[in-house]
Amino acid sequence: MRRPEVLEFLLTRRSRPAKLLTAPGPERAALAELLTAAARVPDHGKLEPWRFVVIAGAGKDAYVAAIRARAAEAGQDGDKGASAFEQAPTVVAVVSSPKPSDKIPAIEQTLSGGAVALGLVNAALAAGWGASWMTGWTAYDRPLVEGTLGLEPGETVIGYIYLGTCDAAPPDRPRPDVAALTTWL
Repeated sequence: MRRPEVLEFLLTRRSRPAKLLTAPGPERAALAELLTAAARVPDHGKLEPWRFVVIAGAGKDAYVAAIRARAAEAGQDGDKGASAFEQAPTVVAVVSSPKPSDKIPAIEQTLSGGAVALGLVNAALAAGWGASWMTGWTAYDRPLVEGTLGLEPGETVIGYIYLGTCDAAPPDRPRPDVAALTTWL
């Protein structure tokens, strides 16, 4: 079945920077729907090699405080690490959580998690929310993500998905020259 409106959405979608996001963010029921949509990705072996950590409300305040404290210990920029979390009302950490498998390579599991992250951004945008996907040093600092997000050894943050209200559409940016990047056999 052809869905031209979906194709048009995908051809024109544009993330909304965290600095443009304001309250409110999605409530629990709306966020559950977005997470459900995001989880509809290729997942060879049905391993579910990813999970979500929702960072909102008092949990977000605690995470911002942890970022600032860890920045001082690690010689990182606390303002840069914390600012997007302070601006967006809701953040979802998409976590790669690979499962042991003789059949499904680790790279396929990681790519499935990447598909989840993009699926969450697209679901949020389609539902009328502002959304963006970013990382930064806070995604890779093991003491921070293990101590505050509860990541286990072998798990990594694929990205933080920032969610909120955004009335301003940012200008489009240059897009890839698909013809130059495509080989036809």
